[in-house]
This record gives sequence, structure tokens and C-alpha cells, in this order.
Amino acid sequence: MNRMLFIASVTTAFVAGGSATKLLSQAEAADPMTPQIIHVPDLNGDALGMASGTGFRSKTLVTADGATISVQDGNVPKHMHPNTNEIQYILEGTGTIWLGDKEVSVKPGDLVIIPKGTAHAGTKPEGRTFKSIAIKTPPQGPNDTTMLP
Repeated sequence: MNRMLFIASVTTAFVAGGSATKLLSQAEAADPMTPQIIHVPDLNGDALGMASGTGFRSKTLVTADGATISVQDGNVPKHMHPNTNEIQYILEGTGTIWLGDKEVSVKPGDLVIIPKGTAHAGTKPEGRTFKSIAIKTPPQGPNDTTMLP
């Protein structure tokens, strides 16, 4: 009897999980995963979308199974993503960013690893604001940003 209950529970959980992924919204992307070349240096200003109140711009380039890839430009206030890991490759800008509980120096060529639940922000650019390629896994949901003081 316990074995049948176990098998029924696992089957129900599998079906429920598969159904839930079809109902949950995925991050919006400009292009699906297709063979392409994106010349990132050309992505500036309006090519990265509307600026937020802080001047931050972001354009999602690709959505793949389990991840999104975008280009981000500008400063963002301190925040975290409870459910999304983020990896940023700094393209332009030198200065300090918040990472966890401290400010750290970054420069072009740095790879910033931000596990889910880690506070982060573009803090003090020296000259040009930060421009980076951001890979988020799983794709960031619309309610997966918590602003921090």
C-alpha cells in the first residue's frame, strides 16, 4: 500500500510541476535562441530600451532553456533576486559595486558572480556607468526583485 501511495505521489508531483511551468510566465526576450551574431558595442542608448528613473537600460537578447542573456547599462539601486542567480561580465565602466555586504572594485573584463539572494548594485562608477552582459538563471520572473536600503 505504501509503495502505491509513493508512486501516486511522485506521479502527481511530476504532473503538477510540468503543468505549473506551462502556466508561469517566462522572461520576455527580443529573440528566441537562434543562431545569430550580436555586435554588443553597437547596443547603446535607445537600442537598449527605455531608461528607468535612474537612467538604467536593459535589453534581453536571448532566452534559452533555463536562462536569459541581456545587456545592461547604467546604475541600479541596491537590490537582490530571491529566485535568480546572475552572472555579469563587465564590458565598460570602472568603479565599485555592491556585492553582498561590501563594495568591491570592478573593471572591464571582470566576471561578477551573484548567487540568488545576494545584495548587489551599481554603486560608484568612475566616469562612465557600468555596461555588462547579464546571464540570469533561471530566467528572472517579473516579481523577482527586492529593493534594499
